[in-house]
Amino acid sequence: AGEFADLALAVCRHRDAVERSVNHLAVARSRDAQHVHVPVSTHHDHVFDQHRKRPVDFFRLRHIGHKPLLQRRTDALAKDADIESWSTYIGQGAVRFYLSMDVQLANDFFAQAVVISKDLESRDRVQARLSAALAERIPGADVRVAPLELGPPVGWPVQFRVQGPEPSQVRSIAARLAERIASVPGAGTIIYDWMEPIRVLRIDVLQDEARRLGVSSESIANAINTVVSGTTVTQIRDDNYLINVVMRGRLDERTSPAALRTLELPTASGRAVALAQLAKVRFVQDAPMIWRRDRVPTLTVKADSVPGVLSSTVIAAVQAELPTFNAALPPGYRVTAGGTAEKSAESMASLFAVIPAASALMLLVLMVQLQSVGRMLLVLSVAPFGLIGVVLALLIAQKPLGFVAMLGIIALVGMIVRNSVILVDQIETEIGHGHAPWDAVRIATLHRFRPIILTAAAAILGMIPIAPTVFWGPMAFAIMGGLAVATLLTLLFLPALYLAAYRITPPAKKGTEQFSV
Repeated sequence: AGEFADLALAVCRHRDAVERSVNHLAVARSRDAQHVHVPVSTHHDHVFDQHRKRPVDFFRLRHIGHKPLLQRRTDALAKDADIESWSTYIGQGAVRFYLSMDVQLANDFFAQAVVISKDLESRDRVQARLSAALAERIPGADVRVAPLELGPPVGWPVQFRVQGPEPSQVRSIAARLAERIASVPGAGTIIYDWMEPIRVLRIDVLQDEARRLGVSSESIANAINTVVSGTTVTQIRDDNYLINVVMRGRLDERTSPAALRTLELPTASGRAVALAQLAKVRFVQDAPMIWRRDRVPTLTVKADSVPGVLSSTVIAAVQAELPTFNAALPPGYRVTAGGTAEKSAESMASLFAVIPAASALMLLVLMVQLQSVGRMLLVLSVAPFGLIGVVLALLIAQKPLGFVAMLGIIALVGMIVRNSVILVDQIETEIGHGHAPWDAVRIATLHRFRPIILTAAAAILGMIPIAPTVFWGPMAFAIMGGLAVATLLTLLFLPALYLAAYRITPPAKKGTEQFSV
């Protein structure tokens, strides 16, 4: 098992909670679809650590020709001081050990692994080393080293789907699209989700001749399968594993059409006839895998971005040219965006779908509370200024303005409006107690200064525990920065805006007279 455990490695850092995991998934996928049956009994280094509550690490393997891909022992991983543990899967994906897991389908040409590093800094170092090592050692494979996703499972962030009725034409269009993506600054490795065409053995049975000789298609298929693929005749036990013993023809017998044509098949009369009398045997080019979407052949061009460049930058550059690209395609063919662009649009659409109803309800409550359209507009005028703090906080913390950060901004609006309502209501209360409007604004601001500051500080401090986490960090920084700036503006800008909106002037000093001309 050690010979196969060093194939496609993925870096991951997983703390006690899944949302704090920064893991990565490495996919090794050969461009050569030829593979051999290799009897391998494997064991996993870790299945599930009940004590530390750590998930399964995993990986999968693909073969090139007759040699297993990445036949390296895991001694290098064991000696790496930055790696805590790892485990592997070959030919199938890991179980969904957390909700956002990008589960892969079973595939003989696929390998996947997860390596748990000791901390976040170690993860970055291991990820860089693995990326360089895998690219150097297995140039014939598609390899990706990236953190496991915390949002909706996407995989490769840059994805564009090419759809059309003819697979060969779809592949040609995808090649042109891949060239365009490669020309975008910041684009990284580019792969297809279709395999390269392979040579396959095709046998066309002459049904009329087969029926005349009393030979069924099933018997022909079984005989050819025994020679080419093999038939299990018994099993041998190796420790806890049962290994199949497969009987099949020699290499020259199962790879030569001329030799297969001489294969003798029994007939219903007890005689034997050569396969050449019943079928045409030849090699043809065929696609080993064709994905379909809405029953239409669909080839997805996938890419990554280089370190320091956001995938959204690459996607935006390609999307800007999609209308022109699609206009030049034959009828029935089109290119659409997928990946993070599609998932982000779906998430935002579900979020914005309820915003109109929520906004209408909020306005209704404010009108009931303030009893004035003017005062309601004053309260709402402070909310947009919270974006100043949001942008500053996210820039300083180097956090993305994604879906989770948007949730924080929506929650921030309610916090800002609450503080504004408290201040405006206090101003109206002071005016009702007989104070002059100018004095009422000053007194209300002084009276509400401490409560507003304390409530804002409590909310900001409450975000600190989740600020370092990977998943909730953007939301926490958005609320902390936005609330800090908006609170200061509520105490400074809102009183000044109130005075300007209602044209309130300072009262005249005692002992002076005012004249109007």
